[in-house]
Amino acid sequence: MTASKKSADSSKDKQAAAKYYRRVRRKVCAFCVEKIEYIDYKNVSRLRRFITDRGKIIPRRQTGTCALHQRALARAIKRAREMALLPFVAE
Repeated sequence: MTASKKSADSSKDKQAAAKYYRRVRRKVCAFCVEKIEYIDYKNVSRLRRFITDRGKIIPRRQTGTCALHQRALARAIKRAREMALLPFVAE
């Protein structure tokens, strides 16, 4: 193969890849956007968005929360579980 043919093939591959490539938008922390400093364990409706139907805490790579708020969120969920506001496991 000549150099010009290699570059033509690679440019076609790049165009094909770009056609199917979907740019993923970076998630932002919902708590930082709303300027929430303290995550209240009594606010069950807000905490339910961050647990699965089986009762597991959703990781921050899926929810987009920052590390600071993810730690506070986990703490609030665990407190709500102890107070029987949230389930430990699914029924």
